[in-house]
Amino acid sequence: MATDLVINATPFEVRIALVEYGNLVEFYIERPKEKGLVGNIYKGKVVRVLPGMRAAFVDLGLARTGFLYVDEIHAGFDYLEQRVHNCDDRGCCGKVYADSLDTANSEAVHPSIGDLVSEGQEILVQICKEPIGTKGSRLTSHITLPCRNLVFMPLTDHIGISRKINGEDLRLSLRKKIEALRPAGAGFIVRTVAESASIEELEADMEFLLHLWSDIKDKAEQSKPGTLVYEDLDINFRVVRDMFSRDVDRIVVDDTETYNRILGFVQTFVPHFVSKIHYYEGSAPIFHAYGVESDINRALIKKIWLRCGGYIIIEPTEALTAIDVNTGRYVGKNDLEETIFKTNMEAVKEIAYQLRLRNIGGIIIVDFIDMEDEGHREELMHGLNEAVKNDKSKIHILQVSEFGLVQMTRKRSRDDLVRKMCEPCPYCNGEGMLKSGRTVCYEIFRKISLESKSVAAPSVIIRVHPIVADIMLKEESEIIDYLEQKTGKRVTISADREIHMKHYEIVWEE
Repeated sequence: MATDLVINATPFEVRIALVEYGNLVEFYIERPKEKGLVGNIYKGKVVRVLPGMRAAFVDLGLARTGFLYVDEIHAGFDYLEQRVHNCDDRGCCGKVYADSLDTANSEAVHPSIGDLVSEGQEILVQICKEPIGTKGSRLTSHITLPCRNLVFMPLTDHIGISRKINGEDLRLSLRKKIEALRPAGAGFIVRTVAESASIEELEADMEFLLHLWSDIKDKAEQSKPGTLVYEDLDINFRVVRDMFSRDVDRIVVDDTETYNRILGFVQTFVPHFVSKIHYYEGSAPIFHAYGVESDINRALIKKIWLRCGGYIIIEPTEALTAIDVNTGRYVGKNDLEETIFKTNMEAVKEIAYQLRLRNIGGIIIVDFIDMEDEGHREELMHGLNEAVKNDKSKIHILQVSEFGLVQMTRKRSRDDLVRKMCEPCPYCNGEGMLKSGRTVCYEIFRKISLESKSVAAPSVIIRVHPIVADIMLKEESEIIDYLEQKTGKRVTISADREIHMKHYEIVWEE
């Protein structure tokens, strides 16, 4: 099949791969013990207001307080009317894009945080960004509830149409349908999959969302602060809800219980797609059968080789992601400019693919190999814009800078794959660098020279990692002799595999 959603479900982990023409293009993972919080709605309590940061901290009953920025606080219809233009058809907790809606831009409004919330105030909030490191969750009070065809915005009187729905007649027709169906004061976004939805399907979604919001309000009124009042769907249902469209040929599931749950969900919301749900009965693990297991592992490493022999380095940092392009083993056939151009053009496709697969978001800086030919630069930018067209996340690309860098931003709709599946190295604390063996050697030499002046012991034992010991005994043996002559002490090197490479022990013996 051309496009499959492949689901590998186990009690400890659910993995979902979007495979297009045999290639892994998107990957999702959820672990019950690390289940995400985005989309959940809590009844919180404001514990601290920070006017200088124009934000407040909200207690959700979780390990860390959430962070609520002033622009994420609903303060009446007039204020909301001016910021609702940030929505797209995903309805991602109010954090969505301007060109998703049929409206003109409005000037920003900057109310005071102290005028909107106060310490001790109870407030209904939704998590729009997962906690990262020591930072708590990012919150919004602009509640959004997505369904198959619609996203409900209960606190706004607005109708939006997905930017991916083309044709003014179709957009106008959908707007009229929603206007006729919705209750007064209820806001909705029409999602991309709804372009061919019947009025009955739109009405069913609307009734479901209105009933859901009523339940949420009732539970919130009866709950104490710090209570979860609505939990978003698990990853299986979210993927079916958000990605299962006519463009997907099959959903293939390898777990009986998960298969039955998805089948029931599809029968309820999109019964005409039931024939696309398949149970995997192969003997090989499903991800091995589809050949995507190696692609997942490849998405976790920094260095990605290109077919031409060049390579790219993907280096995430706290502020941005840097991507470097290199010719590597590729030497070309004609001249240097052509070699560089071909490497850059091949890197363009790989970069677009990796951004989508790894879900790299935020600011991205790409250091392409510098090209002197202006036509090649223009072709590179055209190729980059074309390569990211299939990405569902909003991407904004600037022209090549005077330093030869391409700056871009990408909206993150889910966890970064590397953050989700990896953790900082316990040796280097995530720095990615360790002191070299030689550096450790010289550090020890200096310390012995210093301590020997105040120690009467005639000998010293140095316990180090075998790599450091090897350097000391072979390459730096003359320095050991020098130290013994200078200090008058006998120096013994002891290799110990249990010692970290950058650590050592100096033991003075009588």
